[in-house]
Amino acid sequence: MGNPKGFLEIKRKEAGYRPVRDRIGDFGEVEQTLNLEDRIDQAARCMDCGIPFCHWACPTASKIPEWQDAIYRENWEEAAQILQSTNSFPEFTGRVCPAPCEKSCVLSLHNSPVTIRENEASVIEKSFDYGYIKARPVSNRTGKKVAVIGSGPAGLSVADLLNQAGHKVTVFERDDAIGGLLRYGIPDFKLDKHVIDRRLELFVEEGIEFRTKQDVGVNVSFSDLEKEYDAICLAIGAMKPRDLPIEGRDLNGIYFAMDFLKQQNKVVRGDEFSKEERISAKGKNVVVIGGGDTGSDCVGTSVRQKAKSVLQIELLPKPPEEREENNPWPYWPDTLRTSSSHLEGCKRRWSLSSKQFNGVDGNVSELEIVQVEWKRDSQAEFKMKEVPGSEEKIEADLVLLAMGFVHPIHEGLVTELGLELDPRGNIKTNKQGQTSNPKVFCCGDATSGASLVVRAIDSGRKTASSIHKQLMK
Repeated sequence: MGNPKGFLEIKRKEAGYRPVRDRIGDFGEVEQTLNLEDRIDQAARCMDCGIPFCHWACPTASKIPEWQDAIYRENWEEAAQILQSTNSFPEFTGRVCPAPCEKSCVLSLHNSPVTIRENEASVIEKSFDYGYIKARPVSNRTGKKVAVIGSGPAGLSVADLLNQAGHKVTVFERDDAIGGLLRYGIPDFKLDKHVIDRRLELFVEEGIEFRTKQDVGVNVSFSDLEKEYDAICLAIGAMKPRDLPIEGRDLNGIYFAMDFLKQQNKVVRGDEFSKEERISAKGKNVVVIGGGDTGSDCVGTSVRQKAKSVLQIELLPKPPEEREENNPWPYWPDTLRTSSSHLEGCKRRWSLSSKQFNGVDGNVSELEIVQVEWKRDSQAEFKMKEVPGSEEKIEADLVLLAMGFVHPIHEGLVTELGLELDPRGNIKTNKQGQTSNPKVFCCGDATSGASLVVRAIDSGRKTASSIHKQLMK
């Protein structure tokens, strides 16, 4: 602990966002950075608690007090080493993680936790700037070969650790670029794609082979991979979107959120689309159905595309502003979250059920909704009931379905392999990450369901350890 009185003498200070009128004109990252003195002060607020609940809450078990102290001493190299001992990609989580560590920080008792996420991003960026993070080529190889299918955060963390262990790793990605959800599911204004490319350059130097446009089970034979590789790891994510099968769903102008976000990320990259292909919010009344992070990303993207209006609706009730008695610290707070995108100009409404899409000339023009109430039944389970007389029609020229994901895509590889699934449709694994096929492992959202980037990274690291142990038996 650098300053024993830091948490008493120094107030929490966030870097904040670029001004709204500036940031909505581009897709550059919205978050600003603190100067060096302020960043050191923020690290000094860490109390090095007897029980570090931040460490407990972090899915990767980050040694947070230790690297806060390294920041205070301006030893960025040591801070990065500690960070990367449990987290393969602090540059990703430092930008997009919702920071469960901060919610469990002891200072959260007074709503003023240490700026752990921002400090993390600062550590990794300083370390890249100073040249502390370099390629680590592997000199001794085991002779074992591993195929990783999927290049999102889980797949990349698997590939990283197995490659460093000396195995020859090849990553297969069905899209045209590596990164999975990081590349195409998160807007550039939250995660600039040079951050991904910078890490990939190191991986190539270290000997990992990447193959794009390789859809295993479609244009790549799984049986051929099984013959060539000693182990195979599925990191295919949970990309089956939840649909809204109501009347009018087949009208033009209704899209899954990921199709909208992916195309915009490609446009930012420089790709071009025809007028017929382009999904654009320009001049339209946009309705985003779904109140989570993906819906928030659709809001920010629609604002930047110059939408006429943006409305985000959610089926569930509006969360409370502060913790309720049955949701105590240090657990994750089930409270209202407001993102940078929400601050850019959108309306938000809760407890609304979508009933029907209406259209003109085959294009969606409005959405019929009804208010709902949530009450506990005799079994103490919440049940939804429509409020009589609360029906309403809202203008909707573009509708984006952001209601989450149900499970991995089964068509193709999962069906071909006949892997055992859990009751939710995810790929079932044992504690070692093995599927019903002992040669095939699985990690990340494909086995847990859609979750956080930081959980995918941790799942990949744990599965890599299991694969290594099996290969070295």
